[in-house]
Amino acid sequence: MYEVDYKKIENAVTMILEAIGENPDREGLVETPKRVAKMYAEMFEGLNKDPRDYFKTVFNENHDEVVLVKDIPFHSMCEHHLVPFFGHAHVAYIPRDGVVAGLSKLARAVETTARRPQLQERITSTVADVLMEMLNPVGAFVVIEAEHMCMTMRGIRKPGAKTMTTVARGIYEHDDIKRAEILSLIKMS
Repeated sequence: MYEVDYKKIENAVTMILEAIGENPDREGLVETPKRVAKMYAEMFEGLNKDPRDYFKTVFNENHDEVVLVKDIPFHSMCEHHLVPFFGHAHVAYIPRDGVVAGLSKLARAVETTARRPQLQERITSTVADVLMEMLNPVGAFVVIEAEHMCMTMRGIRKPGAKTMTTVARGIYEHDDIKRAEILSLIKMS
């Protein structure tokens, strides 16, 4: 497990402030390097966690239909620009042989995966792959919709634009009826 080097982050933030022409010693900025270091430690705590750990305990509930947790809020940091992106994840699976996980574990897997320098596409596939590996379900389907500050604050500057990514595993890869079913459940209020 890697320990966050707070001092190194503080020094880097001080250098960034100086590089943009700011005075890191002025009243409003004196504590900024420390605050940023603490924030980064929190924002990137997923680097020291494995989302598979949440699925080590499972239950046999004789349930063989869709399990869906939708509208899971998350935030992450774009690894290309180190600015936030945020949105909602929808995570579904069809249990095999009645094996289910606690519902909060789906949200925890999203949260842990998102708390790294990240790409939305990678969060989507990682969560689906972890479900497939740890639960061996009939299928897993993950949808993530997010707004990226690298598109709204800079570059193209299009606030409100959302990016959607999907990953289908197992039965969802080839069964159009199952895919349509899960997409309709996600769209329901």
